[in-house]
Amino acid sequence: MSTLQSVPALGTHPADGSTQSRAETREQLSKATYDLLVIGGGILGISTAWHAAQSGLRVALVDAGDFAGATSSASSKLLHGGLRYLQTGAVKLVAENHFERRAVSREVAPHLANPLTFYLPVYKGGPHGAAKLGAGVFAYSALSAFGDGVGHVISPSKAQRDVPELRTDNLKAVAVYGDDQMNDARMALMTVRAAVEAGATVLNHAEVTGLRFTQGRVTGAELKDGTDGTEFGLNARLVLNATGPWVDHLRKMENPNAAPSIRLSKGAHLVLKRTSPWKAALATPIDKYRITFALPWEDMLLLGTTDEEFEGDPADVRVTEKDTAQILDEAAFSVRDQQLSRDLITYSFAGLRVLPGGPGDTSKAKRETVVTEGAGGMLSVAGGKWTTFRHIGRTVMNKLAALPGQPLAEDMEPIAHLPKKLPLPGIANPNAVAHRLLVDGSAPGPRMAPETARHLATHYGSLSFDIARLANEDAALAERIHPDAPEIWAQVVYARDHEWAETVDDVLRRRTTLTIRGLDTEDVRARTKSILGQRG
Repeated sequence: MSTLQSVPALGTHPADGSTQSRAETREQLSKATYDLLVIGGGILGISTAWHAAQSGLRVALVDAGDFAGATSSASSKLLHGGLRYLQTGAVKLVAENHFERRAVSREVAPHLANPLTFYLPVYKGGPHGAAKLGAGVFAYSALSAFGDGVGHVISPSKAQRDVPELRTDNLKAVAVYGDDQMNDARMALMTVRAAVEAGATVLNHAEVTGLRFTQGRVTGAELKDGTDGTEFGLNARLVLNATGPWVDHLRKMENPNAAPSIRLSKGAHLVLKRTSPWKAALATPIDKYRITFALPWEDMLLLGTTDEEFEGDPADVRVTEKDTAQILDEAAFSVRDQQLSRDLITYSFAGLRVLPGGPGDTSKAKRETVVTEGAGGMLSVAGGKWTTFRHIGRTVMNKLAALPGQPLAEDMEPIAHLPKKLPLPGIANPNAVAHRLLVDGSAPGPRMAPETARHLATHYGSLSFDIARLANEDAALAERIHPDAPEIWAQVVYARDHEWAETVDDVLRRRTTLTIRGLDTEDVRARTKSILGQRG
């Protein structure tokens, strides 16, 4: 393993964000005047930057932490139509969600999304009957034009063959429907890369310490580089506040008297080792409005989620003992006890849903996107669903086009003229990519393990071949980071040189799955830190 300590920084393509040092990027940001500054590197800000850059705008994107470093990498990992929204009669919303879900999973990012069968168990005394859920999943599948099959009802015995840990006591029937899942952090990073390829300039770990004003209008921001403390400024014709749970914090920088515009709901999740194969996910009704999920994900089991109002500092959100007990108790409605042992928990995480301000139960609140304009002309965007991230980007762009006065750029392309389903980088059939990684006999170096090939194909698509070349050039980079995970050391080098990874957590929590698997050991962290410190 000694060669791991002397990995050089590799030559890179200009569109991958790696030809410039952070100092060069800061200088570029501070010298230019941008049409649009997006503050916030969650999926809402990333999607807006992507669409704005496609429109021909000069775009800068900054975030105080890492891209997708907060809620955007703490979701339920689903691309879904929203079955529960049928409860409230939101048929049009579900149909729109299905359109976006299928566009992403089939045409925009088939290399990053996976179809997943869902089982809704119907227990004696439960909140819904078999006939109602059967009709519900049929209507749900109809709204997706039966693209994922026809929603129907199966017997408990058939369901248990696919999910051995399904609890069958008092189980009357099981309703079936289809949706998709993803690795949210990887999807976000690929969208950042798409924004950069479209012309955006991006910088993570760059905190906004103040706003710039010209005659009362917000015209930029003061920033501090979190990696070395360097302070710099940035000018922009328009500033977009896409800071998620921090949206009101930035609004108060614009106007100290700004009234609260949002409220927050915490969603906690647990990740567990699996005790048996899961060929389908469980979506178990808890009451009339709430569903708890048990999802096979990344060879593990993902349980959640909670939904309760959160009033503290967004930076302090975390999974509490109360959250853990609630998630396990609710999972026990449909999952056998042996799968719910606390000894199987490898990781837990919590994110904050941004909801429109107002009274009422957060579980019943609409997951809608709200765009507002402040006293200084700063736009703030908050709320929405991962599934509709492209739609949110288009919505914000339509808002920008409708602003009074001159357009942000004379040659700004109308959003309606942009490609409807522009793919994310690396688009390819993941099965074909995995096959080629395994059978490409022309490449030197050790043979790649099937699980590693599959992991690379479903997290990078055709960009996997760049990682394979690194591994072929240096045998040490072909070794697994941890024997119980599919990732290899070449991914750490790739994250450093092509994916804006600055910290160990950037790599182990968001560019790979080591932390979520509970495998970010002291040795793994030390080796990762050593590689990150070596740049050409």
